[in-house]
Amino acid sequence: MRLLATRISGCLSRRRRSPLAGLAVLLAGLVMAGAGASFVMPAEATEGTVDTELIEQGRELYLYGCSFCHGQNGEGVLEQASGNNYGPPLVGVGAAAVDFQVGTGRMPMAQPGVQAPRKQTIYTDQETRALAAYVASLGPGPAIPTEEMYDPNTIPEAEREEAIVRGGEFFRTNCTACHNFAGSGGALPEGKYAPSLVGVEPVHIYEALVTGPQQMPVFSDAVITPEQKKDIIAYLKYTDEMPSYGGFGLGSYGPVADGFAAWVVGIGGLVAFCVWIASHTARTNRKKKEEQA
Repeated sequence: MRLLATRISGCLSRRRRSPLAGLAVLLAGLVMAGAGASFVMPAEATEGTVDTELIEQGRELYLYGCSFCHGQNGEGVLEQASGNNYGPPLVGVGAAAVDFQVGTGRMPMAQPGVQAPRKQTIYTDQETRALAAYVASLGPGPAIPTEEMYDPNTIPEAEREEAIVRGGEFFRTNCTACHNFAGSGGALPEGKYAPSLVGVEPVHIYEALVTGPQQMPVFSDAVITPEQKKDIIAYLKYTDEMPSYGGFGLGSYGPVADGFAAWVVGIGGLVAFCVWIASHTARTNRKKKEEQA
């Protein structure tokens, strides 16, 4: 028995010195890891199963209405003359970007331009969800937020005022440079503009923050946390409902609109009044002279 054990040990030692031994051990380890993962993954796969019918519906809508600009597989389309994107790639933009662009009527665009304006939606809610599901299947990206994430009404009543104050601070720090202190929007270089946030649905505000549509930067959770995003939305909804004190609000566009009104209406009115007084005085003096003559 001792001799047999010695021979077996020597055989194993010779096989262990073989150049293929390391490869065999590596393959065995991969097989064991794959087998172990198969016992762990099924539960997660069941929870995150995708709706294949919804994706297929979205694919049909995409091929008919979106592929001309964005490519058959969301790879984007380049203009041969300039090399610019005729339609940007959609791989990795996520369902939230589609829900924002299509849900606000910005997509599909009637014609290429500097910026896609908000307009009447073309697709129904069901079709928008289908398009979002298909684009999300092309690559990982931000998902459509749940109501708990963006609806300020889910904030407890006792904490809502404090949330509005916090949201106002975040908004004035990060957003007023483009969107104005009251969210009324404003002009940007090269013919672009920051759209008005008045009356915008809370879900679309949240989606814009996490996707960064067009020239807007992306505010990830590392920059502005989900709770802070919700506070910002609470502040914007509060300003929507807040009455305009002190007379005409002039669209809440700030000093530009106020200065224009002051020069045209205020100073212009004073100049017109002075001209009227001068002409009236001249007519009176001329009439008196005629009477004396």
